[in-house]
Amino acid sequence: MIRPAALVLTAGGALAAMALAAATRIALHQNPIPGQEAGEVPTQTSSGQIQPRYSKSAYDITPLSKERIAQLAAALDPETYRITQKAGTEPPGCGTLLDNKKEGMYVCVVCGLPLFSSEHKFDSGTGWPSFHSPFDPDHVAEVEDRSYGMVRTEIECARCTAHLGHVFDDGPRPTGRRHCLNSASLKFFEKGETLPPESRPVETETAYFAGGCFWGIEHYFQQGPGVIDAVSGYMQGHVEHPTYKDVCGDETGHAETVKVVFDPKRISYRRLLEAFFVMHDPTQLNRQGPDVGDQYRSGIYFTSDKQAEEARAFIRQQQETSRFRGRKIVTEVERAETFWPAEEYHQDYVSKSGRPCHIADPWKK
Repeated sequence: MIRPAALVLTAGGALAAMALAAATRIALHQNPIPGQEAGEVPTQTSSGQIQPRYSKSAYDITPLSKERIAQLAAALDPETYRITQKAGTEPPGCGTLLDNKKEGMYVCVVCGLPLFSSEHKFDSGTGWPSFHSPFDPDHVAEVEDRSYGMVRTEIECARCTAHLGHVFDDGPRPTGRRHCLNSASLKFFEKGETLPPESRPVETETAYFAGGCFWGIEHYFQQGPGVIDAVSGYMQGHVEHPTYKDVCGDETGHAETVKVVFDPKRISYRRLLEAFFVMHDPTQLNRQGPDVGDQYRSGIYFTSDKQAEEARAFIRQQQETSRFRGRKIVTEVERAETFWPAEEYHQDYVSKSGRPCHIADPWKK
């Protein structure tokens, strides 16, 4: 999207510029400029399938295939197709959502992913709908755009790469940014309307595992295909709002625990149990390797009767395997009590510190 003080082009010049812009955009996607972050490259599994990706707000943002995008785009009207698929721009002041004052959600017109909320919308005076923040930062991808002789930041739908507009650093507080959108790239759902399936978060399930120091357990659970989030914390104790110092004092009864939020349609609870038993030794009582104390005990804390049955059956099966023959599994299985998130410096510790954790990767084939 061009700033209000855009270049004035002749008709012939405009066509040439549009062609150059499209070619530049395609080239940038195929050959990112050195040092440019052109978006994450989807991770593939050993079978060649794209690893599922989720946003912090629990939406499936796994990149759609080219075939699926083409199928969705084929249903668009010519103008919407030009804007979303060819990085076009609608004339200023003409968008149907420019003056929309209703409360609700703005979703991608192509794939339905929620992109912006009415609470972040403001009147920028530019002639295009403007927002100071996206609904979820994971839902909007930023790509460098060098068309029209300028360097700008293009914004796209993170799931289907539909062109949305551009973002500038001249917006209001609290972000100071202006996400300048084409109305044609968006579909609006008023507050109270039923959102279609493609615009809803996934139906998640939560599981809790304690297996020694939570740093490594959290790190590897986060990498599970179908795991949306993993958080380090404290559980099954008798003190409210425990701190790390409290728990290390061995007087609160808490276990260092990882909360795992997952998509049961992508990964089963059974698979999480299997991964957990690869990551730690369930035969060690009140310790894990060099870490000693009841805060390092092995535990599975269930959130439903079904989880309880699966966990107990799994332990019985494992006890009969050659790995544990002659060694008693001491993992406790209890109903989940209050989970207290650990201090911020414990979250994503392995990723932030760069320090490897000596835990087996449960996802390796």
